Amino acid sequence: MTATTVLTARALLLDMDGTLVNSDAVVERIWRRWADRHGLDGDEVMKVVHGRQGYASMAVLLPHRPMEQNHADNARMLAEETADVDGVVEIPGAAAFLASLTDVPHALVTSANVALATARMGAAGLPMPGVRVTAESVGASKPDPEGFLKGAAELGVAPADCLVFEDSAAGISAGRSAGMRVVGVGPRSRVHRPDVWVPDLTGVTVDVSDGAGIRVRVG
Repeated sequence: MTATTVLTARALLLDMDGTLVNSDAVVERIWRRWADRHGLDGDEVMKVVHGRQGYASMAVLLPHRPMEQNHADNARMLAEETADVDGVVEIPGAAAFLASLTDVPHALVTSANVALATARMGAAGLPMPGVRVTAESVGASKPDPEGFLKGAAELGVAPADCLVFEDSAAGISAGRSAGMRVVGVGPRSRVHRPDVWVPDLTGVTVDVSDGAGIRVRVG
């Protein structure tokens, strides 16, 4: 970005993979193996899987397969992903960004389950937010807005007063469908036209102003 943009909000809702944590190496390994097992093109699979829960990605990629098989396959995939944290690192600026949110209402809203979120945040050396919406918390995966709406409700903040940080097409769509503004993080997000885009979190600063809520400066 060439200029600083200032956004105001009452709460921040943060995706994990691709937004706080770079887990692309693991995702590539796990999902390309899955693609090989099912005779699918790995490059096409990778266009689908970011941001969604595994069973939802499988439903897109294997539309005629019974959903109970997707859920069973997803459980195995989650176990594989949780055990594999090789190459998982923080997105640049994530640690400092999270440290700045001590007095800021915020929640993690991720398609990972608790075990996977805990493993990846730990591997990246990042603290787990006190409020979190994980795969166990929702009945529908992103791009459904349920997770973000639940995060807003748990924080007691109206959806329109929340600012979402996301990297994927599914996540950006979910944030928009929830009636929230979206900061796109990283190269994957830029093509999906978020309200504001940043290459990583190093250029994001957050402060709390009395009566004015949260001021987020990007750029």
